[in-house]
Parts: sequence; C-alpha cells; structure tokens
Amino acid sequence: MSLEALKARLSDYAKDLKLNLSSLAAEPSLTQQQRAGAFVASALASRNADVTAAVIGEFGAQLSPEALTAAKAAASIMAMNNIYYRFTHLVAAADYKTMPAKLRMNVLAKPGVEKADFELWSIAVSAINGCGMCLDSHERVVREHGVSSEAVQAVVRIAAVVHAIAATLDGEAAAAEQAIAA
Repeated sequence: MSLEALKARLSDYAKDLKLNLSSLAAEPSLTQQQRAGAFVASALASRNADVTAAVIGEFGAQLSPEALTAAKAAASIMAMNNIYYRFTHLVAAADYKTMPAKLRMNVLAKPGVEKADFELWSIAVSAINGCGMCLDSHERVVREHGVSSEAVQAVVRIAAVVHAIAATLDGEAAAAEQAIAA
C-alpha cells in the first residue's frame, strides 16, 4: 500500500490528516534519513498494520538497510522503555526511581546510525506512547547534538499525524464491524 492509497482510505472528515501527511513527507527541517526514520518508527509505534505497510513501503527505500533496522529498533526499544519509565515517573513510591531497570538496552549505545537520528526516532515513539520522562531524556540528547527545536517539533508532528491516521483507520474499521453486526 502507498501513502496515496492510505490517504484515499481516510474519510473526508480527516482531510487535515491527509494534508499534514503530504506536507510532512517533504518536511525541510529534517534530513531525508531523519524524516524517513521518524515515519517508520512512528508507524510501528502506531500498531496499525496498514499504516505500517504504507509507511515502510514509502519511506523504507529512502533508508539504508542499517538505518531501517535502527528505526525499527527505536520503535522496539522505546515500546519497552516507555512503559517502564512511565511507571517509574507516575507511581508515587520514590524507590522505583532509584532502582536499576535491569532491562537490556544495548541498542541505545550502538544504534547503527548517527546518535542524533536514533534519538529523534526515540522521541517520536515516546510522544506516541506518552512517556514524559523519555521525551525529556531524548530531547536533551538531541539538543546536545545540535539538533534544532524545529527538527524536534517536526518529528513530533510526524508522530502525531501517523498516530492520528492509525487511530482514524482503527475507528473506521470498528464502526464498519459494528454496522455489519447490527
């Protein structure tokens, strides 16, 4: 499935999502690798098979095999970390914040791409998963690597639109199933 086919599946009420998807696909504040990786990581985090297939079909070819693997790794590791660190942040008991996570996170040290790019993709996934602690941590790292606030914002905009498209398609599918059942 292509991005055009994905946009065609969106109802008229989601016109803004279609327009945003088109403009973000050519977002100038990001390098091609940053942009494509943000789309891939966000699509995987959206947990929608059609969105993931369309995004990887469109943006996977814009990434080297190593960068595509790294974008997938960002989605994977942050799916775990966002749950764990959101827990430590939200629970009232302070002792969890000082306990070692005891979770393997080797890919964070050697992601296979530029550290700033991997961290940007981690921000996209963390935005979708709602982990403020991870957002703060990864945003600090990208800023230390000289990434602009405009680039960080662009990655979060990509995450927001990709996730909204996945949610919209999931909602439409549920409504269609309900209509059939009725």
